[in-house]
Amino acid sequence: MSLNTLKAYTADLKRFADWFAKHGPPSLSDVSLKLLGEYLDDLYAAELSATSIARHLVSIRMFFRYLMLEGVVAESAAELIESPKLWQRLPSVLSPEQVDRLLLAPDPTDRYYLRDRAILCLMYATGCRTSEVIGLAQKDVRLEENFCRVLGKGNKERLVSLNPVARAALESYLKHERPTIARPDSEMLFVSRSGRPLTRIMIWNLVKRYAARIGASSKVSPHTLRHSFATHMLAGGAEIRALQEILGHASIRTTQRYTHVDHSRLKAIHSAHHPRG
Repeated sequence: MSLNTLKAYTADLKRFADWFAKHGPPSLSDVSLKLLGEYLDDLYAAELSATSIARHLVSIRMFFRYLMLEGVVAESAAELIESPKLWQRLPSVLSPEQVDRLLLAPDPTDRYYLRDRAILCLMYATGCRTSEVIGLAQKDVRLEENFCRVLGKGNKERLVSLNPVARAALESYLKHERPTIARPDSEMLFVSRSGRPLTRIMIWNLVKRYAARIGASSKVSPHTLRHSFATHMLAGGAEIRALQEILGHASIRTTQRYTHVDHSRLKAIHSAHHPRG
């Protein structure tokens, strides 16, 4: 699993351990369905989302399976709890016009505007996750062949294409700006003003800053560019299976949620083919 997934599960189990120390019985073998229900009630009271609570339950369930394998407990009450029902939330997306304005939002008055523009253009051109962008090395980008090599979740490698806008932005950054801030021994593609690799929070703040500049919603995040890329690809006629490979989704069900967002294409198909359209 990815480092971020491991960190999330670790945090979940630490939270459960802290709660168990205060409210639990003397032994883990005495954990009951009622006790776990009380813990989940506390998570709901803390106003965690259904998605977060479901992940907490998975963490606990896998932990108790491990305890069973080790012979610490004879059975697991966690197996009897159903995951909370998760509503299929439709991802928020930017319109093509908003994306155009966002990609042009960095200007020469910004300290590292070539880097920032290259990041925004790359994220929209490829649909890459934040972790994938900050993990890119210079050698992963093949501008002459219009693609870059990305290491996704589960250390799965895939190739993603670069459009002319992203390629031009990357060329400008690599030629005019990166040499002035990167350390001589640095292999990473995107670096901070100190010459070190960027972090997730840096990318988050970068996207938020330029989204605010164009008057976009405060809910816009780096993942919004990924959602927008996928939705616009479908609107342009991309096949769902091809989009799954591009995005690096393990399951087609994850990709299918974008079919619910693309209202424009569905309306056009309905009007063109319905006998009363």
